[in-house]
Amino acid sequence: MPTGFEGALQFKDAEKCKVLVLEADNSSIIDTGIIRTGQQVCKVKFLSGKFKGQESEGWNMLSGSLAQDKLFRTGDKAQAVVHHDEAEIISVNLIDYFRLDGEFFLALAFALFLVIFARGIGLRSVFSFFVTVLILWKILLPLFLKGYNPIVVGLLAVAIMSFIILALVYGFDKRLLVSFCGSMSGILFAMILSVICSRAFHIHGAVMHNSEALLYSGFQYLNLTQIFMASVCVGASGSVMDLSVDITSAVNEVIKNAPDISRIKAIKSGMNVARAAMGTMTTTLLLAYSGTCVAMLMTFMAQGTPVYNILNNNIVAAEIINTIAGSFGLAMTAPLTALIAGTLLTKKTDFTKL
Repeated sequence: MPTGFEGALQFKDAEKCKVLVLEADNSSIIDTGIIRTGQQVCKVKFLSGKFKGQESEGWNMLSGSLAQDKLFRTGDKAQAVVHHDEAEIISVNLIDYFRLDGEFFLALAFALFLVIFARGIGLRSVFSFFVTVLILWKILLPLFLKGYNPIVVGLLAVAIMSFIILALVYGFDKRLLVSFCGSMSGILFAMILSVICSRAFHIHGAVMHNSEALLYSGFQYLNLTQIFMASVCVGASGSVMDLSVDITSAVNEVIKNAPDISRIKAIKSGMNVARAAMGTMTTTLLLAYSGTCVAMLMTFMAQGTPVYNILNNNIVAAEIINTIAGSFGLAMTAPLTALIAGTLLTKKTDFTKL
């Protein structure tokens, strides 16, 4: 899936392959408490690539990072980068455990479950999942890296995703227009709120994980703060689309079973559904974002950090913006979708039937 950024120097003139660890020598590893440094020397057999079937010595460098380091054992399958000079192997670096097989089978099991359980709808769901990955990987991230305005790119990518996914759900009829307009109105509101709050709270985009490393990789021209603002609406777009589809489908069913219902009553029915859905959807974002911050919150608690200090922390403030701006987007999506659905899907307006 080329993106135009495949020319990284550390991956040039190197063979990426899968290897089997035959032996592991830990004698050069230094343990200091829970921290391990040094190097692990492994005898490996190549399972793929130019040197498939051959055996060689591989090096696993330990930096003392629990998050990044790994320790191989005999029988493990690893991802290796092989530097070579034509037929001669110069060095073999063990990068990580080889996980592609497991990831592939997990994705395949998920797709089969959707297709077997939901049949045609499940197949469309698999396709929409694939399209979403493609848009994020081929449009959103490359355009961010090329320095285009992240806010404009974020809204454009979300609009394309929303239209394709909703079209797969409804086809090309009024329900598509209703749900698309409702979801985009909420996403646009979330984007505006994220811009205002990020500036008001003095949030720098460097709060995003790995963002500083991105700058040091030669992308100093990137506006991390605007990328953070765009990430807020991208993160909330899934829940917003879900809510707009729920309300659109509910109003459509009401109108289908009562074709003579007035627009006012249809809108009221949509508003009732919207109120019920908002009760749980707003906490959906809270739980989603809180789940990514469990370790940080546990650290604050273990250190006895006052809540006053926690809430003023820039990373916590960024997550608050994520949660509240996304929830505001949901809150705006619900009534607007109900209003649009009641207006466009009904056939007549009768203000006397209240």
